[in-house]
Amino acid sequence: MNPLVAELIGTAVVLLLGTGVVANVILPGTKGNGAGLIAITTAWAFAVFCGVVIAGPSSGAHLNPAVTIGLAAVGKFDWAMAPGYILAQFGGAMLGSGLAWAMYRHHFDMTDDPGLKKGVFCTDPTVRNFSTSVLSEALGTFVLVFVILYIAGAKLEDSGNTPVGLGSIGALPVTLLVWGIGLALGGTTGYAINPARDLGPRIMHQLLPIKGKGDSDWGYAWVPVVGPILGALVAAGLFLAVGN
Repeated sequence: MNPLVAELIGTAVVLLLGTGVVANVILPGTKGNGAGLIAITTAWAFAVFCGVVIAGPSSGAHLNPAVTIGLAAVGKFDWAMAPGYILAQFGGAMLGSGLAWAMYRHHFDMTDDPGLKKGVFCTDPTVRNFSTSVLSEALGTFVLVFVILYIAGAKLEDSGNTPVGLGSIGALPVTLLVWGIGLALGGTTGYAINPARDLGPRIMHQLLPIKGKGDSDWGYAWVPVVGPILGALVAAGLFLAVGN
């Protein structure tokens, strides 16, 4: 599979399952309504597993602009390839969240709460403080990228023509890592830890014909973009300083 196609499809599957579980838990009338945080964090982790399995052999399964940037920053991914990967990731995130809306569209119509409708697509802080939210997103992404680098080992090597990334370490360790981050660090902002995961669906929330959806909170939208990138760069810097 073409690496960019792999990133698009892999990210789309992650967002289909990830936003799908949020819809299943928080929208009225669903079979999973009220299942809670454990169901959401578990399904998001399994969603990442599926995305890695699909994209890993072809693209390395970054599935996250912060991971792409982090790997490039430590010299394990070509910066020239990063824009294409990131665009594919955003496209996949938009596609996956759009499919989740299409599946749950009748349940969207059943709720009058615009916050619940937006919550399916994008993250929202429990306490609206930008500095705390940026720290939360940066710290969660730092853990993600830093641990990925150590799971992969201090020496990362390409396998054939497959770029180094999540696929090189296998899907299960990353699944457990994402699960742990969600359970431990997801209570403040909803742990986007992925610019594409938040901004792509937020754009879809803006574009889709959802009745009574309210605004897309563009005033907050920069936080789950800037925070994860900062966290990835700090992780890369620390890895270069102490990891080799």
